[in-house]
Amino acid sequence: MNLDTVMEELEALGKERTKKIYLSNGAHEPLFGVATGQMKPIFKKIKHNQPLADQLYATGNYDAMYFAGVIADPKAMTETDFERWIDGAYFYMLSDYVVAVTLAETDIAQEVADKWIASGIELRMSAGWSCYCWLLGNRPDSEFSEGKIADMLELVKNTIHDAPERTKYAMNNFLYTVAVSYLPLHDKAVETAKEVGPVQAAAKNKLLDASATIQKAIEKGQTGFKRKHVRC
Repeated sequence: MNLDTVMEELEALGKERTKKIYLSNGAHEPLFGVATGQMKPIFKKIKHNQPLADQLYATGNYDAMYFAGVIADPKAMTETDFERWIDGAYFYMLSDYVVAVTLAETDIAQEVADKWIASGIELRMSAGWSCYCWLLGNRPDSEFSEGKIADMLELVKNTIHDAPERTKYAMNNFLYTVAVSYLPLHDKAVETAKEVGPVQAAAKNKLLDASATIQKAIEKGQTGFKRKHVRC
């Protein structure tokens, strides 16, 4: 399959109702409104194809960009490729659920995510923190520096309340993920989440409360959880 045939198949799967949902969450034209589960049959025909993924991502069409993440070959991507992808990620569904997820399957994940976290740019920061969530929820605890993750917890505690909007969500999720999926710092993450308290999120006029969600996970016996795969 080539770019044109994939775009035709995606367009045929588009639904107006799904399109409206995506638009309400921050997507903009062009897009078709394809439910992610509907993309699986196309993926089965293509499998992983990095050149095609790059072509799809470059279209600027949200559904094509999302599908690019599905068929991407992360190990064939360089830091320059990820910089190009994050530059094109114009809202959080792309930065956190396409770019960060794809980055999490590479050997350069922590190195690139660290740069994005330090960038001061909202969606880069969000992608960086989200990448760590995907990593911690999938890889063995031994792959991480306990001191580094502890320092990151301190950074969240000291900056989350003044962070950009989407970065708040990703940092809040980082607190939760460390508490649930990174056992060496479970207690510290629990304590940090209590110290942080509820975080005001303006977009939805809601409070983010990592401490409450952590407690629910503990009660359900979910500590130590690791995904088998980052991408479905």
